[in-house]
Amino acid sequence: MGDSKTVLSQLIGLGGPFEVETVNIRGVETKSWKTAPKNLNEVFRSTKAHRDRTFLVYEDERLSYREVHEIVGKIQRYLREQGVVKGSRVAIAMRNYPEWIAAFYAIVAMGAIAVPLNSWWSGSELTYGLIDSESGILICDQERLLALSSHLEELKEMDPSFKILTVRTNEDQVEGAMQGVEFDRFETLIKGPAVEAEGVEIEPDDVAAIFYTSGTTGKPKGAVISHRNIIGCMMNAFFSATYRSMLSGTDPKNGSVEGEDQGSGSGEQNCVLLSVPLFHATGCFATLIPNSVAGSKIVLMYKWDPGKALEIIEQERVTTFGGVPAMVWQVINHPDFHSYDTSSVQGIGYGGAPSAPELVRKIKEYFPTSAPTNGYGLTETAAIVTLNVGDDYVRKPDSAGPPMPVMELRIVDPLGLDLPRGEVGELWIKGPTVIKGYWKKEKETQQTFENGWLKTGDIAYLDDENFLHIVDRSKDVVIRGGENVYSVEVEAAIFEHPGVADVAVVGLPDQVLGEEVCAVIQPKPNFSLTQSEIQEHVAKRLARFKVPKYVYFTDKDLPRNAAGKVLKRELRDEAHRYIIETASM
Repeated sequence: MGDSKTVLSQLIGLGGPFEVETVNIRGVETKSWKTAPKNLNEVFRSTKAHRDRTFLVYEDERLSYREVHEIVGKIQRYLREQGVVKGSRVAIAMRNYPEWIAAFYAIVAMGAIAVPLNSWWSGSELTYGLIDSESGILICDQERLLALSSHLEELKEMDPSFKILTVRTNEDQVEGAMQGVEFDRFETLIKGPAVEAEGVEIEPDDVAAIFYTSGTTGKPKGAVISHRNIIGCMMNAFFSATYRSMLSGTDPKNGSVEGEDQGSGSGEQNCVLLSVPLFHATGCFATLIPNSVAGSKIVLMYKWDPGKALEIIEQERVTTFGGVPAMVWQVINHPDFHSYDTSSVQGIGYGGAPSAPELVRKIKEYFPTSAPTNGYGLTETAAIVTLNVGDDYVRKPDSAGPPMPVMELRIVDPLGLDLPRGEVGELWIKGPTVIKGYWKKEKETQQTFENGWLKTGDIAYLDDENFLHIVDRSKDVVIRGGENVYSVEVEAAIFEHPGVADVAVVGLPDQVLGEEVCAVIQPKPNFSLTQSEIQEHVAKRLARFKVPKYVYFTDKDLPRNAAGKVLKRELRDEAHRYIIETASM
């Protein structure tokens, strides 16, 4: 074991495995990882070392690292035959199938640009993403193909040579859906030889991918993400794992984020349950990339289901799982939780949405040998900015943790002036993972990025230990009679009630105060809650002006987008209609 300052110096100092240097990125002096690989081709090639280890598990299918490399080579051969070169956009739209991962690595390792599209999107939304990104090839599954079938003329108008590579499709349905658009079948492609991409020169700041933002406000924007951005996230994950291992006196396993089971010392391969979509930063950059480099086994799910997740945890001896806080709550609250052996779980990580402090207490109760991790990041930062892990998280359960050594944070007032520690303002971020901007959206890029700094729109503060505390999204702050009510704070208080399964706090219009606080609550099964009970519960914990005037109960799951974020605009409209109807009765 070592003290934090000594360990940090050993890791990031001159000659350390995570040495930090200052480099010029787009004209701005920026901290970066000196020992980071140059590009994702180098990253993927490094995974060859894992050979016959199991890489991907999907239902009854199992693929080794060697087998995935062969598939990637076949996809690269096909893409070159279609004229794909460095900088070409190739879209991916499918469930979390093994082919998604093979396609992504094939595209980025040959210098082309991967464009993962949200598989929850409708046909018109998928069409928007394809046209906006100017993708010449789409690799998709049957559901996405059928959703696009009435939009193929638009895609042919965009690019007469537009082509689709279908994955896991029914041949008859494919023929009927294509309407003259050229297509090839993945099943045919993999029968051919594997030929890896020839040495393409890929620079760190070349574009690797375009990931579309959640689009909770307006049309989704394409975040232009470089090789440096993605590798920076990977290095952030490796640094965090190594740092906490050295602090606790355990073997950091050569800096791997997962690799081998560090918790039990058994030397067994770590197993990660990938429960979030790969088309989001958490799934791809924070989970897939570091775990594949570390040689972990990654288990994919057809769709998220907490009961199925418990089955997989027991069967595959899962060591790490997570996603967004709601998923962890669903596993913990599952009525059959205690019927499954979950003793293999060593780490539970989540981010992407605010989490209540009560969650870390529940994790320690239900997974006593695990290290809980909460993180903060965005698509625009290629995921990881901060991580709060283990004892620090138990000590500060309302924090997202300290920033990684290469990430700089500012808390600013409306004029962009820095605020002192402890004061609440807008969070700005700078570092090697901050993207260059939005695809073909110069105005939005100029509004969001300034001299290397990302203006997040998140309301936050830094405490005296430099731990980040996310207070709210600026658009989710309820302004009641001039007082700011942060929905995250009220949600955290309500989550402490034993009968609450899920909650979201929104503001409803009020003629006198401007807005009033409304809590939308999904009770746990067999719990009968009342508005007054919730109001009394909150009043014991928070100021009176933060107590919800309205409480709307629903037996349905709260609506979320594919990133796990609650669709508060939709909830706000639903709750408002209910309040109006109730008042008129």
